Amino acid sequence: MAAADLTEKSVDELTTELTALCREQFNLRMQQGSGQEIKPHNFKRVRRQIARIKTVINQKQAASA
Repeated sequence: MAAADLTEKSVDELTTELTALCREQFNLRMQQGSGQEIKPHNFKRVRRQIARIKTVINQKQAASA
């Protein structure tokens, strides 16, 4: 998801999406730990999406303050 799409969403929507991504990241770590075969690019994708969402949330909070 692009950062431009994220700026259109509210902070509440972004936090729910952030929670879902953190849960997905946890599931990827558990799959890796249990020896299941996973695609390594998924770690990078999820980590970057989390960073994008956190950046947009911080920008929105700074703009409202």
